[in-house]
Amino acid sequence: MATEYPNSAAPLQSKSDYDAKSGNTSDNETQVLATGNNGVTFASAGLKARQNRPVDSYEGIHRFDPDFEWEPEEEKRIVRKIDKRICTWVCLMFFALQLDRGNISQALSDNLLKDLHMTTNDYNTGQTIFFLTFLFAELPSQLISKKLGPDNWIPIQMVSWSLVASMQAFLSGRTTFFVCRALLGMIEGGFIADNILYLSYFYTGWELPARLSCFWVAYQATQIISAFMAFGILRLRGLHGMEGWRWLFALEGMLTGVIGIISYFYLPPSPTQTASKFRGKDGWFNEREEKIMVNRILRDDPSKGGMHNRQALSLTMLWDTLKDYHMWPIFLIGLVWLIPTSPMSSYLTLQIRSLGFGTLETNLLTIPAYVLFIIQLLFWTWVSEKLNQRFLVGLVSQVWNLPLLVALELLPVKASPWVRWTLCTLLVGSPYVHAILVAITSRNAGAVRTRTVASALYNMCVQAGAIIAQNIYREDDKPLYRRGNKVLIGISVYSFFAFVGAKLYYVHINKKREAIWSKMDKTEKEHYLETTTDKGNKRLDFRFAH
Repeated sequence: MATEYPNSAAPLQSKSDYDAKSGNTSDNETQVLATGNNGVTFASAGLKARQNRPVDSYEGIHRFDPDFEWEPEEEKRIVRKIDKRICTWVCLMFFALQLDRGNISQALSDNLLKDLHMTTNDYNTGQTIFFLTFLFAELPSQLISKKLGPDNWIPIQMVSWSLVASMQAFLSGRTTFFVCRALLGMIEGGFIADNILYLSYFYTGWELPARLSCFWVAYQATQIISAFMAFGILRLRGLHGMEGWRWLFALEGMLTGVIGIISYFYLPPSPTQTASKFRGKDGWFNEREEKIMVNRILRDDPSKGGMHNRQALSLTMLWDTLKDYHMWPIFLIGLVWLIPTSPMSSYLTLQIRSLGFGTLETNLLTIPAYVLFIIQLLFWTWVSEKLNQRFLVGLVSQVWNLPLLVALELLPVKASPWVRWTLCTLLVGSPYVHAILVAITSRNAGAVRTRTVASALYNMCVQAGAIIAQNIYREDDKPLYRRGNKVLIGISVYSFFAFVGAKLYYVHINKKREAIWSKMDKTEKEHYLETTTDKGNKRLDFRFAH
């Protein structure tokens, strides 16, 4: 049974460093460890370094060396290089996703519904179709990505949805709107989880949350950039007899297609497979840098060496993940926590437009909400890692949302438009803890095969919540949506208790396992590690992040 290296405050540069930090006196000794920075702890380590050897099919096996040593400064330089080469490009791809997924909001401000003879309920139905197909595509997309490799599958997704997004320029009514929404959801589904899987090849569990924050900063920065783009593109209304929103769909769809084509040639399959005609025959990293990348990743999470990056998941692996009840608290949170802010996010331009502002002013007035969103995303993700608290930090989102929803519900009809705009802006700019929850899903999965499916299932729950949210604000309830706001208040209260419940659940499981583990003597622990068939988060020495 493979030994797990500890997740420590500072990177362990070598096997000897590991032994010194853990207090090992021999290769066969077992050591009980405290929870590491990333919150997921294998409480035992030691035994023999060669037992950590990845499977022979692992793409980085030729760089694996349990005795390899390097300087911390070397690792920092490499991480910065990975940030520049990989993370930045992943953020650009996410920008492209949100550009085509979110420009429907700008299109609404340019009278899309009126031009297509549609109602608010028709828009809700179209968005429901989008989220349904997006949801059902999550898991198949992850399975395809694991087989083909995310470096191949992600660009295919991007080029495919860019074609559909561009074709929205030729919408003629409800039917074509529904069809395009269905196709976009089906093609875009799984894209986020695919990128998270890809990033996990390059980053440790401790590093991933900060990079995911950048991921969602790109998401919301797109809203700001697209607002300015829409400010210009929507002025094309009337050119060649086309409405401004048709030009918006066409031009932004073409931009996404270009990024997707370049991504196909740009993305390397793994840290040790960067050489190509496009990236250079010698690749981005030399042999020493590759050895540092491979060994630091495996010492942080040895389970990443358990599969090849082109190895498909079997039905047995899929079923094992589905029945892993230890992941269900996170999935239940994913279902509800975003609902209190989602209707306002979808209807922000319509809400601002209803306050008497014009098309161009409406798009510019959305920007403060997105700026606030970015600030809160970065701040609370940093706080969660600094305090080593995830679910308690996640509670902040509901503490923020609840009074704003109550204020919207009680606000008089004749209240100042600027007061209502302020409340809408604060609600859309709510603390966004998605990066925290995605990271904790990855950490608590405990193995690559579980992590792949668990990420998809979490996102499926989020999309299911989006379907619920999309149908809370209805045509007969506008423009104040009193009934809808009452529903959102109730869901926000439920979300509060969902966060608290998840925290208490994982604390209980960890204490229960620690009680059993602490009663075992050294020989019993070694015997367990050598003979156990438990895998991933089922291991007795695994501790859940919370």
